[in-house]
Amino acid sequence: MMKIKQFVPFLLLLSLAFTACDSSSKPASPAAKPAPKPDEYVTGQVAFQKMLISARSFGPDVQPYLLESEYTPGAPVTEGKAGIWRASFASPSRHYIKTFTWSGLTGPDRGINSSVEGTYSPANSSTQIFNIAFLSTDSSKAFAVAQEHGGKKLMEQDLKQPVSFALDWDARGSRLVWRVIYGTSRDSAQLRVAVDASTGTFLRMER
Repeated sequence: MMKIKQFVPFLLLLSLAFTACDSSSKPASPAAKPAPKPDEYVTGQVAFQKMLISARSFGPDVQPYLLESEYTPGAPVTEGKAGIWRASFASPSRHYIKTFTWSGLTGPDRGINSSVEGTYSPANSSTQIFNIAFLSTDSSKAFAVAQEHGGKKLMEQDLKQPVSFALDWDARGSRLVWRVIYGTSRDSAQLRVAVDASTGTFLRMER
């Protein structure tokens, strides 16, 4: 007959064996998913530089002809920032145009994406390329100037007033122009304010 002193360690070993079997049969807990990155909003110049790097990989002579933002609710427009920016480029040597989109918003399109290539014609007035050296005033400065020329009044009437931005070449004035658009598009805007993108000076109000 097994003595009591010998029996006690035997029970302990048996208990440990059952515990080990039980723990090994449990499925491993799934790894915790990483928290999504918060939405990112940047000014026009910052977004443009991000897309310019990608654009140059498609052609060393690419030049921009349009930069514009897309308004999304909650964007800090008073800082001249947006969560979505689009930049359109042309390659004179390859005769193509291509649009790049930068998104800082959470979702599958976050980052930089590009469109299919199109045909570039130097005679097309809507695709007039410009030298990036003219861009010395950011969208934040352009917004501040626009506020002093009618924008502030609209923002006081509607605290959620949509604001978007567009940058392109003004052939008549031979200068690069920011257009601060109080609305979601140029066509539906209550007010558009043109600001010189080189000097940061007010040019005109466009309704």
